[in-house]
Amino acid sequence: MSEPSATDASSAWLVVGDTVLASLEVADTGRARARGLLGRDSLDGALLLQPARSVHTFGMRFAIDVAFVTAELDVLDVVTMAPNRLGRPRWRARGVIEAPAGAFARWGVAPGGRLEIR
Repeated sequence: MSEPSATDASSAWLVVGDTVLASLEVADTGRARARGLLGRDSLDGALLLQPARSVHTFGMRFAIDVAFVTAELDVLDVVTMAPNRLGRPRWRARGVIEAPAGAFARWGVAPGGRLEIR
């Protein structure tokens, strides 16, 4: 599979306060959410799936960190998922942010925090 095209997801920045954490792809169409990270060997930055309450890693080639967020981007929960797993839905979540495994620990993303998109 090829890398997503510009029509699949828009680009932004994932921010906490005045600190830019990473580049952010925003998958806010059905096509972009369905594609997600499938077929990729890695991810530079992060991917926001919105709306979403759960994710899976079937067909994924690498482990990912997953942050379940509210509509205001308050972090409800953070988990690391290995390839070929089905995640448990978080019913209060309105979006999911995915990043390479270990990224959220480096960035300080944890439940109770608030993220921003710029």
